[in-house]
Amino acid sequence: MKALFFDKTPVYTTSYAKPVPAPNQSLVKILMAAICNTDREVMKGYKPGFTGILGHEFVGIVEESSDTALVGKRVVGELNAGCKTCLYCTTGREHHCTTRKVLGMDGKDGCFAEYMTIATDLLHIVPNDLPTEQAIFCEPLAAALEVVEQSHLRPSQEVALVGDGRLAYMIGQVIALQGTPLTVFGHSTQKLAMFAPFAKTSLQPTGSFEVVVEASGSPSGLETAIALTRSMGLLVLKSTYAGLTPLNTSELVVREITLRGSRCGPFVPALNLLQRGQITLPPIELFPLQEYEQAFASRAFKVGFKF
Repeated sequence: MKALFFDKTPVYTTSYAKPVPAPNQSLVKILMAAICNTDREVMKGYKPGFTGILGHEFVGIVEESSDTALVGKRVVGELNAGCKTCLYCTTGREHHCTTRKVLGMDGKDGCFAEYMTIATDLLHIVPNDLPTEQAIFCEPLAAALEVVEQSHLRPSQEVALVGDGRLAYMIGQVIALQGTPLTVFGHSTQKLAMFAPFAKTSLQPTGSFEVVVEASGSPSGLETAIALTRSMGLLVLKSTYAGLTPLNTSELVVREITLRGSRCGPFVPALNLLQRGQITLPPIELFPLQEYEQAFASRAFKVGFKF
């Protein structure tokens, strides 16, 4: 089958073996797969030692499954497959299982291929009236929803968002749906214009805020976010990237800032928002898999592969 295999560098192949599902898994024929910035960071060394098929954002059709009711259904799927028996898995924190396998990143082939296997309990059925071109945004939108899921933000709190990229755009809309006073700080006038219908925007980070969400995708965003966070305020980190970032922990201690990491989020609410049209997103730019170099080089809002 066609696949984008990664071993220190991505290689397109047409002879990758079609996967065979284990008893608790499903075989999914990929309809569409999207590139995430995390995929680019994996290529830079974010997950040292990973070899296999890249990609974790997908929409596909189930061809075989341990749950026969899923066969023929269009689905999206979560990233993290835990062991089911450890402390994290038995207390509702499977995505933190220390031996988990992560699609396209850690011990598990991803979705940049014609077929993929995935733990059946990670799949979610896509509503019939939700186009594939919109359902493909489910995983990053779920990650955006995790900000409010984790932190229970009050609508009256002033919130700042550092970053003007794809994930920041979805986070901003999720926060704004609550009526929250939101200010977005970024580097691109063109990108910030997309936030204008629901937030104040600025190229210069100024002021102070009870809650700051850092989603810049860059190490420099953390320093900016700390400066914007009020003493005893909350700073939520969403960016993942290769390499280390200097951190002035003394400032966090002295100013009593709460620092919270935020990663994967709930899929069902994300599908609901997409189905209801409550999140506005530009169209995805699609390439055949063999044109992966052009796809990774594209500056479009969202880029992916159509099979």
